[in-house]
Amino acid sequence: MFPEWETIHNNPKPLTNYDITMARPGYQYTLTTLLIFLLLMLQTGCKPGDSGDSMERDISLEVIDSVPPEREERREWTGADIQLKKELEYEQYTLDDEYPYKDTIRRFQWEKIKEKIAHIENAVADGGNWGILSNYKNVNGEAPTIAGFVRDEYKRVSDQFGVERYQSAPLYAVEGEEELQRYGRDGWLVKLLDSDTTEMVRMQGVSFEGEYLVPNRYLKSWGDTIRFNKVVAVDVTHQNISLLEKRGDIWYILSMNPATTGVHNPPHAQETPTGIFAVQEKKEKMYYVKDETSQIAGYAPYASRFTNGAYVHGVPIQYPRKKIIEYSASLGTTPRSHMCVRNASSHSQFVYDRATVKESVVIVID
Repeated sequence: MFPEWETIHNNPKPLTNYDITMARPGYQYTLTTLLIFLLLMLQTGCKPGDSGDSMERDISLEVIDSVPPEREERREWTGADIQLKKELEYEQYTLDDEYPYKDTIRRFQWEKIKEKIAHIENAVADGGNWGILSNYKNVNGEAPTIAGFVRDEYKRVSDQFGVERYQSAPLYAVEGEEELQRYGRDGWLVKLLDSDTTEMVRMQGVSFEGEYLVPNRYLKSWGDTIRFNKVVAVDVTHQNISLLEKRGDIWYILSMNPATTGVHNPPHAQETPTGIFAVQEKKEKMYYVKDETSQIAGYAPYASRFTNGAYVHGVPIQYPRKKIIEYSASLGTTPRSHMCVRNASSHSQFVYDRATVKESVVIVID
């Protein structure tokens, strides 16, 4: 017992704060001091079985239960996560979301477009080194003949997926460099899984599924800083085209226009292939030749190439005419080009100016 408490206990009269303080020389305990002491005793819970160990256990459990943000697995995006907002910057020949065509209704298939954009967003979020398959006009050599090939209606060698050998890259089995498994379209996006300096490069498809080995010469490496923020969406069923641009978390619809895609008409005209392709190069004038000749027949203005000989371009100008043609009545009707995507020449210029190489993809849906 504290000495001053004994003095107080033996004092028959009520004590003042002064009395407690002065109860015994050398002990300066005021009433306030005692109250603070009692409060501390209650807060620390000094009772049998309490110890610092129990506090450490509480802290330990709290750390275990908390998951650092960087360790959380990223959820794969779906089309439902993609936000679209209409903010037209090109306003000529604009189509509605749904519009009549003859005795049917055509539309912009935004849900399909959103699914493709989500696929690209997931690939960008995963990081890694980007590349594209490249063999325009077989400049990197004709791919070998695949086992079990078929000849299509154009009398060209094709694989089981319908991809022609012409202007494609040969893709080999990862576990067997001699086993040619399929062809990869020029302009398809891939992720490089190994060094791009070896003769055979291991890669994973973005525009297609699976891992393969591809000879180095059929590959363009684009590095690990690619951030696709522009999409040219082409619909071969409804014959329309739109340009979208990502700003922040929203994809803005900048244009909605009629288009004319490729038609299946052997031996020269071919459908515009569906899929996801990179914008690879641009030509202010894309010269074309007369079928079965090497004679230049004219040019198409403001051309952006995405696969093989397929471009997004304006209305073709046939010599001897030289002046640009702005619009054609055939736009938005039925497929009729050789593989390209025709649209109004001023709209093709809009795409040409905005859809930059290494930042843009062309999505072709059906």
